[in-house]
Amino acid sequence: MDTSFDSEELSARFKWPEYLVFGAMLAISAGIGVFYGCFGRKQKTTSEFLMANRSMGIFPMSMSLIASFMSAITLLGTPVEMYRYGTQYWVVGISYFIVMASASALYLPVYFNLQVTSVYEYLELRFHKSVRLLGSAAFMTQMCIYMAIVVYAPALALSQVTGMNVYFAIVAIFIVCIFYTALGGMKAVMWTDTFQVIIMFGSMLIVIIKGAIDLGGPSVVWETAVNGSRIEFFNADLDPRVRHTIWSLVIGGYFTWITVYGTNQAQVQRYMTVPTVEQAKKAIWINAFGLFGILTICCYGGLVIFAKYHSCDPLATNRIKTSDQLFPLFVMDTLGEIPGLPGLFVAGIFSAALSTVSSGLNSLAAICLEDFVKGIFYDKLSDEKATSISKFLAVGFGVISFLLVFVAEQLGGVLQAALSIFGMIGGPILGVFTLGLFFPWGNSKGAFVGTLTSFVFMFWLGFGTNIEIAKGNLVIPKLPVSVDGCPQANLTIQSFPKQGESGGVLEFYRVSYMWYSMIGCTVTILVGLFVSFLTKFQDPRELDPNLISPPIDRLVRFLFPEFRHKILWDLGRKSVLL
Repeated sequence: MDTSFDSEELSARFKWPEYLVFGAMLAISAGIGVFYGCFGRKQKTTSEFLMANRSMGIFPMSMSLIASFMSAITLLGTPVEMYRYGTQYWVVGISYFIVMASASALYLPVYFNLQVTSVYEYLELRFHKSVRLLGSAAFMTQMCIYMAIVVYAPALALSQVTGMNVYFAIVAIFIVCIFYTALGGMKAVMWTDTFQVIIMFGSMLIVIIKGAIDLGGPSVVWETAVNGSRIEFFNADLDPRVRHTIWSLVIGGYFTWITVYGTNQAQVQRYMTVPTVEQAKKAIWINAFGLFGILTICCYGGLVIFAKYHSCDPLATNRIKTSDQLFPLFVMDTLGEIPGLPGLFVAGIFSAALSTVSSGLNSLAAICLEDFVKGIFYDKLSDEKATSISKFLAVGFGVISFLLVFVAEQLGGVLQAALSIFGMIGGPILGVFTLGLFFPWGNSKGAFVGTLTSFVFMFWLGFGTNIEIAKGNLVIPKLPVSVDGCPQANLTIQSFPKQGESGGVLEFYRVSYMWYSMIGCTVTILVGLFVSFLTKFQDPRELDPNLISPPIDRLVRFLFPEFRHKILWDLGRKSVLL
């Protein structure tokens, strides 16, 4: 096997059949937008454009939830995680089911009863408009940056291995995505998501099955992984500085993903597209099994890649420049001689990027319209004008995210820091929603100060950690790789310190990123309650019971039938008496 990095040789395999398959995926996605934008009801109202007229079925909603969750970075990054660190990360799948149970029971009923368009409407109803605007602004910032990175990072990785021009791919993705999102609205977004999920699953399965067969079957893949120390599922270390353990993946994973399924505008907006709360709950559970399935496929894919390169690491031999290129390299080595199949893989990766961006554009249009345009400037817009503004907002946010791609291009080593913004913002936002839904004593001052404090703390932690990693003071230990099977002579693997520097604040920076959302959520709640009790807490008896999670209310009433009166847990009693 020739292990020299020859981009021209690999690019020569990516010919017109590959571009045809990729182009077909984009054309079908655009066609769905044309269908819903130019035929039928033509998206003339905000209910149709933003909420699909609350008429979607369970299947497209569940597929859309999966598509919004699984970004191209996830599809490329999970196999690399298995290759470099082993299978412990697969345990995060357990948290998916806990998250879905929590989202459908504790969060969803409140949103559905209130029939919100923007999830941040809840924060104004429960606290104050200032808290709503703080949450909305944070979401808009994180989503614009994330959409740029979620397109640029895989485009760069794929271009360097397949030869596809990175700017061609980025421009094509954004043009098609903006087109069908602005033209066809939520229905187009959800049906293209459904199509794109099928492409994602199909392309990943074809690549991994073909790769495993070429290597001798699943038993060979598993045996190679065991011999290479890649199999680990039960690391129960209680040290929060250990990157992945059962505890960080299940408990920390719960907090990480409940930020998405409990408080993220893109997901909550999808919940509201079906007629009944029971349909929404069924779709959430179907989505859970779909997510676990694609996680398992990606994890097994990492083991197949390790089985192929276990004796000749492509990074060590400079066949590739970054770990993001590992999966695309494997695809070109495995399927490069079969016309059309590398194109199907590229279509699958960019399908994930399309679905993430389209979900982001539609959700950004919704919250900007509801929280800023209506909430601050024009509170009495006609529905027709509001729909037109929504479409312009979708286009506008698409252009902003496209321009941010050129900023992402210059980030270099800070790219990981930008990606972690998504997690650093999610924890504090989860905290303020949880404060409102679970703790009826929290007031608006506590919610605002708690959220702001948590943002400051999490940005210090997140950026501080990434800066120390960039300096080389923090080193994430990787499992060993080999070059013993490479044909070149005198190849050596560069060695790195196992831990880097130690002591002082660096030990805090070592806390696993899987705990970030839980830390951010906890800081918001604790500071929020502390400030609330300092500034005259909210009297639960004056609070609308619809603003508190129903299962939490029932649990307190059941566990503390007498004591609850002492803590004023008689939700809405004063308003009823008045």
